[in-house]
Amino acid sequence: MKAGTNVVMRDDGGVALGRLYGLIESAASLRKEGRDVLIVSSGAIGLGVQRLRLAAKPADLALKQACAAVGQSRLMSVYEEGFGTLGIPTAQLLLTEDDFADPLRFRNLSATLGRLFSLGVVPILNENDVVSTTELETSDAAHGRRRIFGDNDRLSALVMRHVKADVLVILSDVDGLYTGNPARDNRARLIPSVSRITSAVARCAEGQGARGRGGMATKLEAARLATEAGGFAVVANGKTPHVLDRIFAGEEIGTLFLPAPRRGR
Repeated sequence: MKAGTNVVMRDDGGVALGRLYGLIESAASLRKEGRDVLIVSSGAIGLGVQRLRLAAKPADLALKQACAAVGQSRLMSVYEEGFGTLGIPTAQLLLTEDDFADPLRFRNLSATLGRLFSLGVVPILNENDVVSTTELETSDAAHGRRRIFGDNDRLSALVMRHVKADVLVILSDVDGLYTGNPARDNRARLIPSVSRITSAVARCAEGQGARGRGGMATKLEAARLATEAGGFAVVANGKTPHVLDRIFAGEEIGTLFLPAPRRGR
């Protein structure tokens, strides 16, 4: 599961405790059913901005990193306390692009995740914005490198592929993929399922959240990575009550992306 900034935080900039605890209860229920659960959570910088009483998200890189350092501890404490009251341990993993690019570091990451699952732990992942400046910069060309991930949508899909998960759930503040931008087009309608991500489907994705780094385009790319790996992906509104329970109960909610056909078939 990936929880976006606008799911983790209230509109006034504080942590959305009730909403987050609801998601934690649903995730805990899945874990107690025997499912391995992994959460990629945004929100550290936003929570840091709120705790430091800044007027807005800073543009200065060092201040962004300071906000991430302050906010990450707050973010993790919410998950640890929430899951802890339900008897489920958590673990924090802060990742950089090098954890995927370097073969040894990637093997260590994979081995650690496997052992955490075997111990019944719910790993909580986020980008390590405190030390990884490329994830906070808007320009890739200045670094002369190909980005592996630059947002938590793509990070969640990469982790999902490598742990061979069955389902990637991306929770944001939108109900799913629409035929157009619902904020601008009142004729836009929700697309309940996508069997194949075509260029026409890609054109439906546009816009960006005010506090998150990605928009629907990054969620669509994450869904593409997940389905190409043979899994399902769901983009849904994390503010909807019991959204995880309803998704795993088979209810038609959000947009469901079906696994891509295997080559050669």
